[in-house]
Amino acid sequence: MLTEIETRLSRHRHMRQRLMLLAFAMLAAIPAGALLAQPTAAAAPYTVVETGQGYDKLQDAINSLGEGDGTIRIAPGTWRDCGVQPHGNVTYVAAVPGQTVFDGKVCEEKAALVMRGQSMRVEGLIFQNMRAFDANGAGIRLERGDLTVRQSWFRDSEQGILSANFPAGHVLIEQSTFTRLGRCDRGLSCAHSLYFGDYASVVIRRSRFEAGTGGHYVKSHAGHIEVIDSSFDDSRGHTTNYMIDLSIGASGVISGNWFEQGRDKENYSTFIANAAEGHEHSADGLTITGNTARLVPGLNRPTVFVADWSGDRIALGNNVLGAGIARFERR
Repeated sequence: MLTEIETRLSRHRHMRQRLMLLAFAMLAAIPAGALLAQPTAAAAPYTVVETGQGYDKLQDAINSLGEGDGTIRIAPGTWRDCGVQPHGNVTYVAAVPGQTVFDGKVCEEKAALVMRGQSMRVEGLIFQNMRAFDANGAGIRLERGDLTVRQSWFRDSEQGILSANFPAGHVLIEQSTFTRLGRCDRGLSCAHSLYFGDYASVVIRRSRFEAGTGGHYVKSHAGHIEVIDSSFDDSRGHTTNYMIDLSIGASGVISGNWFEQGRDKENYSTFIANAAEGHEHSADGLTITGNTARLVPGLNRPTVFVADWSGDRIALGNNVLGAGIARFERR
């Protein structure tokens, strides 16, 4: 007859045998490939959405699209990287808007993104600390094609966005911010927060311009311009010029904007200038209405809200102007 201790030991052995058999059965059920699999690597910075393929370099992701179209999703983080888009229609989108930063790296001594394809769409990205040998380092250099920018931030660079001439192209900027951009020094041509060459149209909506460091906030040679429901806060600007410079004339609408001119100006003679560098586009019908403009508190000097060199029929509607700001001047 088994003693009580022997009975307990026997039960323990039987229990251990059953557990070992169960473990072997579970192990046999796992595919052999899974047993050899390595731990999952961190996601790549750049993923082509259509294929799911990840890339460590932005240019490799762009090149994978060839002459086709696609969307490149960019992981959160700060990336010292850049890319040139030679073809197609490509969207560059932050996986988490506002948490993806391109910092200080420019391609071809131009910009973080250089655009030569049919179209480029940029959403949720931050561009900062862009410098180039010609002092025109930008977040985006647009050399041809259409551009759409949404919910993006350009800051602390020589220029936010710079374009070449492409008369068939269209630009749309929405809900974006431009901070501490521009320069006019070193005997070089000025850089600006935004500078567009001869494009068919430039549309800016619900965006903010602030604390410029030289040049104009918006400088455009486009034939048609719309600046709607945006703000221009020059209170902390340094050696800045016009808020909006329609350099060679433009039709369009400037409406619903808020302007504040600061003290430290290289040129404070007007807020909005039309055709100061020539008269290549008609400004007939250019409508400027529903805006608010003022000088920073405590500043007292004469200036003009709209200055025009074209002689065209500008429709200057009701705008709320602070003390010292004349409504219009023909130059």
